[in-house]
Parts: sequence; C-alpha cells; structure tokens
Amino acid sequence: MTNSKIRPRRSFIFTPGLRPDMFPKALASGADIVCVELEDGVAPKDKNVARGHAISLFEAPQASDGVERILRINCLREAFGIADLQAVLATDSPPPALMLPKVKSPEEIIMIDDLLTERGHNTRLHIIIETNAALEKAFEIARCSSRIDALFFGGVDMAAELRCESTWESLLYARSRVVHAAASAGLDVIDVPYLDLEDEAGMLIAARQAKELGFCGKGSVHPKQIKGLNEVFTPTSEEITRAQQITEAFEKADTALVVINGKLIEKPVLREMYRILAIAERVKG
Repeated sequence: MTNSKIRPRRSFIFTPGLRPDMFPKALASGADIVCVELEDGVAPKDKNVARGHAISLFEAPQASDGVERILRINCLREAFGIADLQAVLATDSPPPALMLPKVKSPEEIIMIDDLLTERGHNTRLHIIIETNAALEKAFEIARCSSRIDALFFGGVDMAAELRCESTWESLLYARSRVVHAAASAGLDVIDVPYLDLEDEAGMLIAARQAKELGFCGKGSVHPKQIKGLNEVFTPTSEEITRAQQITEAFEKADTALVVINGKLIEKPVLREMYRILAIAERVKG
C-alpha cells in the first residue's frame, strides 16, 4: 500500500459556477478542495449559463497545485441534473471529480459510473449523504463504485429530513453512520460547513468534534474559515513522526503486524498513517 491515491481533504469551499472569475480566488484560498457549484448556490434561471461556465473552466490544463477540483452537479432525479451530466459526458475535458447531491440509492451512482466508463472519462465521485434514504443505505453507497473517493455529510438537508435541530447532539447518530460507512470502504469523510461566520470559536469546536468522531475534514462557507479548519485537521509533529515510524516498519517487515516502542500495531492502521503523511507533504509544499 502507498499514499499515491491518498490526499489531504481537510477543508473545502464552494465557488459559484455562475462566476468563473471567482474560481482562481477559490483555488488560492488555501482549501484542499474547491468545488464549483451548480446546485443549491445557483438559481434555476441561471442554471444553464452556470453549467456552460463551469464546464469551460476545465477546458484549459489545470495547474499541479495540490488543490482538488470538483464540480457539484444537480440531483440526477431532476432535469437540471440530467443536463449537467449530459454536459460532462459531451465534453472532452471533464472535471476531475463530480459531487453528487441528494443521492438516495447506490443505483444512481452505478448508472453514473457506467456512463462515465462508456464515455472514457476517469472522473472521480464524491457523494453527499443528506437524505434519509442515503443514510439507510450508506454502507451500500460507499461500496457501490470504485470511483468514489469520499462521502460528505450534508447536515442541513439531513436535519430537515430527520425533522430535528441542526445541532451536534441531534445529528450525532447520522454523522456516526456516515463515518462508519466511509471507513468500511476506506473512503475519506468530510463534515458539513459551519454556517455562523462570526463564531470562529464555535467552528473550531465543531471541527474538533468532527475530527474526534472520524472525519478527515470539514467544509467552509467563507475563505476566512479555511485556516482554522486546516489547523484542526493537520496532524501534529508527533503524529507525523509516529506515522513515519509505522509505515517504514511495515514496508521493511512486510508482515501484518509490527511492534513499535513495545506496542503491537496491525496493518489496518496503515491507510490512516499514509493519509497523515500525505497531509504533511501538502503542508510542506
């Protein structure tokens, strides 16, 4: 196992497809992921124009700047979502990844995977778990396609579906289920943005809670939140040193377990160790 397919996903930010001029600013914001938005952030009257702008953003070669680029399309059970997918399939320069909102079943994802494969696109997939149906089938969704890199927890829509307050306590079960589903498939899992821009302390608390639960990152709604999120989800120097020791020991031993400083360590921890090192490399860069 190597860390070649693992990348830091500590923070993400949306940039509107209707405003292609904001794309470079988002890429320079410090976020690990920049998601071009075609769904909730674009009014129905502007969807067609935004789609054209968004697709054109990926026509030029993208810089190797370590920032992951994603296009959030509309729900595939809506006409706008079908049009978005058709545009992706029609272009010869597709976005590196698609974010799929309001998913309800694995079959939706399998269909998209099949269409992308038929077209010859290598586009990756990021799935938002924000419906009751998706929460119920989270484990099946996480495992239904080899294109999936991460699950995102859509807390706002989920709270509405569950008819509960959008608080940490009320959504703890839902969050935990998404974390468990992602872990079962070896996927990254990213928490919903913190919506109160004026409450930095509250955002940091929410980020730490998410990290303790198993999330590897959290969304932002403004660039000023990114620095704090990156700090929370960046491993400490002690964690990095430990990850180096563990990966080096496993690579030399080629066994299912090793002993480091008197502690027995089994191979399943390797993915997390490689993720830590990937983040360290990103920070160094």
